[in-house]
Amino acid sequence: MDVVLLRSVVALLFASSAPLFTLRDTSGATHTSAEWARAKAAVVLFVTTDCPVGNSYVPELNRIHEAYAQRGVVMWAVQADPAVAGPAVAKYAAEFHYGFPLLLDPAQTLVKLSGATITPQAAVFSPEGKLLYLGRIDNRVEDFGKSRLKATVPDLRNALDEVLAGKPVSPDRTKSIGCSIPRIADRK
Repeated sequence: MDVVLLRSVVALLFASSAPLFTLRDTSGATHTSAEWARAKAAVVLFVTTDCPVGNSYVPELNRIHEAYAQRGVVMWAVQADPAVAGPAVAKYAAEFHYGFPLLLDPAQTLVKLSGATITPQAAVFSPEGKLLYLGRIDNRVEDFGKSRLKATVPDLRNALDEVLAGKPVSPDRTKSIGCSIPRIADRK
């Protein structure tokens, strides 16, 4: 059996166990949980259009995407606040030059799946949909109003390196600093 066929069979098997979702990105393209099964890991980055901490991380997120996409990692940003209209999110993604898809998640499917509470916050999932890491991108932002010029601990990169090496992620949770994610239930 050739490698491509074997990967397709494995992808179909894992796709059935991964959490199911179908979401559109700001360009109108559809993304599904089946993409996870074809990746070595899936990174979901929770952002909002108005979070200055999250906005300051976009260049680093683009660099992470460039470094890990070629290694089999799929990466999406997710607009965590469902009250922000799609056109505003599309304008934001263009203005901040996202180099990877920014998904609209009006039912907060991925927020709920990961347990994300802050933007920016990164979640790393296995191809089967198991949460492997949830936390900060790095330690550049220490607290509100307190930042380093340059990060000294690249948490998300470390987590991805461990996943790609077949090792458990340690630590698998880190504290994120940023803006809280408004929940749909909070708006009722």
